[in-house]
Amino acid sequence: MRYFLTLAYNGTAFHGWQRQPNAISVQQALEEALSTLLREPIAIVGAGRTDTGVHAKEMMAHFEADLSAETQENLPYLLNRFLKEHIVINRLEKVKAGAHARFDATARTYEYHLGFQKNPFKQQLYYYFHQPVSLEKMNQAAQILLEYEDFEAFAKTHSDVKTFLCNITKAHWESTKEGAIFTITANRFLRNMVRSIVGTLLEVGTGKIEVLELHKIIQSKNRGEAGFSVPASGLYLTEIKYPQNIYV
Repeated sequence: MRYFLTLAYNGTAFHGWQRQPNAISVQQALEEALSTLLREPIAIVGAGRTDTGVHAKEMMAHFEADLSAETQENLPYLLNRFLKEHIVINRLEKVKAGAHARFDATARTYEYHLGFQKNPFKQQLYYYFHQPVSLEKMNQAAQILLEYEDFEAFAKTHSDVKTFLCNITKAHWESTKEGAIFTITANRFLRNMVRSIVGTLLEVGTGKIEVLELHKIIQSKNRGEAGFSVPASGLYLTEIKYPQNIYV
């Protein structure tokens, strides 16, 4: 049977999601925990690959195993007892044999957290930005993103992808007590895309880039035309949506 795991993690302690030969990753931690508890080699496939230091309030992954009803019910509890405090398992659900955590996802949502006040207790959980910004201009620029599909200008250079097309359905800034949060939803994201979009919007907010210049940046398809890439510490994967018919 195939199962979907819903989990969350603080990415500070990990070198991203994907298993690596010389560094600890979230995927490795989960595979080792599952393999130990189920007493057989278990491989998992995640919904995406978060980079080093990026967090997830909701990540999905699938794996295959023959679980009894009792084991299926108890496995989240056992995993949470086994794993370190950086990861929490929230749900385990049985899905159809062909269900895929990555390819069946219809939408993903990220948040980027900014802090306008220095906070030593949140250094790895947000990006401290000390310059004054105009959230109004940043939101005007964010709406321009919804007019386009090709986001090569915000992709990591030399990315090994077949297409730079993404369908962004939501992009907006919201003021918070300590700073601001940027929320963006799309069917897929390119590597480093959200962080470079946020950096570009911050340059709009500080007046370095005019709002309407974003059209020219996107149309250039040139990463060098866009703004800087913000640190990973403020980025959170927050939601992944799937069609209901993949669940048993």
